[in-house]
Amino acid sequence: MSVPSESGARPVIYQLVVRLFGNTNERRKLDGTLEENGCGTFEDVNEAALDSLRALGVTHVWLTGVFRQATLTDYGSIGLPADPPEIVKGRAGSFYAVRDYYDVCPDYAHDPRKRHEDFDALVRRIHAAGMKVLLDLVPNHVARSYGSVIEPSRDFGLGDDETKFFSPDNDFFYLAEPPDQSLTLPKPSHWSPEGVVFGGSFARESGGRGRVPRATGNNVTSPRPTEHDWYETVKLDYGFDFVTGEERFTPEPKTWGKIDAILAHWQARGVDGFRCDFAHYVPARAWRHLLGRLKERDPNAFVLGEAYENHGALFDAGFDALYDFETYNLVKSIYLGRASARDLETRFASMNEGVRRGYVEYLENHDERRLASPLVPGASTGETGFGSARAAKQLAPLLFLHGHGPVLIYDGQEVGERGEVRGGFGGGEGRTSIFDYTSIPALVKWVNGHAYDGGHLDDDQRALRVWYGDLLALCQHASFRGAGRAFLDHDRPGEVIAFARFAPAAASLSIVAVGFAMGRSTRVSLEVPLSVAFEAGLDRDAACEVRVVFDERGHQGEVVARCRVSDLEVRRIEIEIADQSAVVLHIERAEGPL
Repeated sequence: MSVPSESGARPVIYQLVVRLFGNTNERRKLDGTLEENGCGTFEDVNEAALDSLRALGVTHVWLTGVFRQATLTDYGSIGLPADPPEIVKGRAGSFYAVRDYYDVCPDYAHDPRKRHEDFDALVRRIHAAGMKVLLDLVPNHVARSYGSVIEPSRDFGLGDDETKFFSPDNDFFYLAEPPDQSLTLPKPSHWSPEGVVFGGSFARESGGRGRVPRATGNNVTSPRPTEHDWYETVKLDYGFDFVTGEERFTPEPKTWGKIDAILAHWQARGVDGFRCDFAHYVPARAWRHLLGRLKERDPNAFVLGEAYENHGALFDAGFDALYDFETYNLVKSIYLGRASARDLETRFASMNEGVRRGYVEYLENHDERRLASPLVPGASTGETGFGSARAAKQLAPLLFLHGHGPVLIYDGQEVGERGEVRGGFGGGEGRTSIFDYTSIPALVKWVNGHAYDGGHLDDDQRALRVWYGDLLALCQHASFRGAGRAFLDHDRPGEVIAFARFAPAAASLSIVAVGFAMGRSTRVSLEVPLSVAFEAGLDRDAACEVRVVFDERGHQGEVVARCRVSDLEVRRIEIEIADQSAVVLHIERAEGPL
């Protein structure tokens, strides 16, 4: 796996949704248009914004939703008409229904004709601020209306044989049997935008020669996808028949070359890597080819995969990082009282070092509910929030400091956004919409008219952002970039998870203790085995100092013990962990007499 920066820093990825990030319009009309609700632009992500993100600890900016998507917004005056409503989710459209992979969304430019220049200028600003640029790649599917105005000769579907469901010479899967089927599309029951008329069909897949329906992005082979399907998208063919399991990778399927050309195009424009949507729906053989080509062009390119299956094969294919969704779900279950801290210790202990390094840890992203969104009694783990932004103060140190792989922060997370705004098609119920024109209430307060100084944050929000910055800085400490780790014995099993982290032979050691006794503080007595201290490079007879470096109670800098290294195992370290929080200690050689 590649190290994504010359400094060797752990990647800290900030998911920046361009449509929302810089939008300070607080009207937030339900199903509002671009003119009514506004939209963030490339220019809004200015130097002040980027300096603030860099100061927070960000190393990689994941620009979400950059590619031109299917939309109900009409740019017919520049040759980009609106799409039929049957194949669009929300007025703005889904980021994951890409209309043209060589184009960027015209919403993000004050002059849509200069949208490419504005994007290129943003890439330069991000680089000048000392950060890398990641873009979404949605490799499994495209919008039903896909058609490039920038590179029409490279369109998907050109020359396809529509009489075959599956062929490595096709870009799509065609519902050829029985013949003369027509696509019938649902009108979502929850969405009734004013002035939008739904007909239920789509001319390009209305049946007959040249109009054969295609398989939907989530592997639906019916010409009648439901409102719960990804009905606005069509699945791409990589030489793997997802129905029968047949593989035909030789000669190279033509979709591979088209995706490779897309990656090369954006790399040539300065993009440093990609976040790949639903990566496990693309065969690992295709990824091995595509990522090999990508890394030939840029050996330092960083590739993150959203994948819920097939992790071993995807790591082998060249991914630098994959979502650690199992750990996310487990810590949420623990928080909700549905699992125990011991379950998490078991999970961590089962992960080998190479895999652990490759997992990106997160507590929010656009698919999950916001941390601060309400608890929903009896709901499934995925359909409830954590109830408070404070949950991060317990769980983020646990996840971010136990691993030494990438960390992901979602815009608005750092200021406690609750996800309460309904956009129309999406949003509300703890999630920020990826389909509608709206803005993020808590983030608007930080943006503060594009000064990005937090001028309208309340004291709790401001303190939360400072806390995240302190934690992300701690992630870059040598202890938390090294491979060494060990769980520590203590006298509060089930109430505390404690572990040591270190870079072997670094002559220092860090301890993280996280309390799980919800509703009260916890005093804990920790034992540091000599074997761990020795592996960290601390000499047996050396004097050492145990100091608090991260603590909810503001005890940073407090020395809790001075002793010889040989005494660490018998002289337990006593600390108090505030309710719903964590304490981090450093053990280093001490100067002077004990």
